Amino acid sequence: MKSAFGYLRVSGKGQIEGDGFPRQRAAIKAYATAHGFRITRWFEERGVSGKTDLENRPALQEMLLALISNGTNLVLVERLDRLARFLMIQESIIADLQRRGFEIVSVSEPDLCNDDPQRILMRQMMGAFAQYERSLIVAKLRGARERIRVKEGRCEGRKPFGDRAGEQATIERAKVLQAQGMPYSRIAETLNSEKLPTRSGGQWFPATVSRILQAQELRGATPNPLAPNPSKTLAPDHVSHD
Repeated sequence: MKSAFGYLRVSGKGQIEGDGFPRQRAAIKAYATAHGFRITRWFEERGVSGKTDLENRPALQEMLLALISNGTNLVLVERLDRLARFLMIQESIIADLQRRGFEIVSVSEPDLCNDDPQRILMRQMMGAFAQYERSLIVAKLRGARERIRVKEGRCEGRKPFGDRAGEQATIERAKVLQAQGMPYSRIAETLNSEKLPTRSGGQWFPATVSRILQAQELRGATPNPLAPNPSKTLAPDHVSHD
């Protein structure tokens, strides 16, 4: 029985507890059973947008490392838009997997990932439709927020990190580490080792730490005079996998 990995993704934080993961998992399991595959590991991208590229997919990067290290070379996804909704990102991820010698199968869209020109065209058309659908959703949400703003005079978006209970303590800890001269990568490692949670419950990454600390200063928080200048000493850590 050939081993395979299952890759799942939901884009919104609120979808993590919804039916997205169970639905995708059930579809992949059914396909694997019907074709004699055994799912040995699952990789869940939790609350990651479909417009996010390969470098900002922690679960996808973890899966690539596992593919390289243990001999499994087959990845099953429910649909290709679980890889990405943006066509160019979708194609770049597929090309990257294939270049490394790995096979990817969309269980709801069989054979779309092979190199036949007609299949490539169909895959790209479906990717374009997924991208168009996402653009429509964004436009509808923007219109709804604008109507609320006109009617009520305001429309609150997603609250920044630090506005919820317990988050400010994490920020203060990060500021202390920054004052000790730690780069963002070390701060992220320390927050993870101390099990200080992100809002979604995932891992800390250097870019996340950088964004939150800089946002604090922009919002009027007292800057830390002992903190190094990130534009000079910490520039390499702005290249991250958040």
